[in-house]
Amino acid sequence: MRSVKVILSEDVPSLGDAGDLVSVKPGFARNYLLPLGKAIAATAANVRELEHQKRVIADKLARVRKQQAAERDKVHGQVVEFQAQAGEEGKLFGSITTLMIAERLAERGLEVDRRRITLAEPIKDVGEHAVTVKLHREIEATITVKVIAAP
Repeated sequence: MRSVKVILSEDVPSLGDAGDLVSVKPGFARNYLLPLGKAIAATAANVRELEHQKRVIADKLARVRKQQAAERDKVHGQVVEFQAQAGEEGKLFGSITTLMIAERLAERGLEVDRRRITLAEPIKDVGEHAVTVKLHREIEATITVKVIAAP
């Protein structure tokens, strides 16, 4: 079976990251990647342009990483406290959500998108919980969410 080469315009799960030159089946390229703008055809001119764009993107990415690393230093180690109604065994009547955590961080002047906060499972019990904040693909910060039973 033959394949065609395309340049990805954005990250496509299980295929590659933006800027990658990948080989895919013709139907996948023709019916999905190209019409949705997720990829462009890998012509000689586009490949040359890609090389130039990679250099430009690498410079921009270095600046973004530096900025994200500074933001990580601000966010990393933060302790966020919540008071919530809990049962006798420390189980909450509800849960602490990523939106609630993002709002609490925003109160401290740290703007973090709630979709960047990852919870392994919903916080539904009293205690301290380590929560990861993905600021960039390779840059993560860890915050502590402390849940206290309301009197």
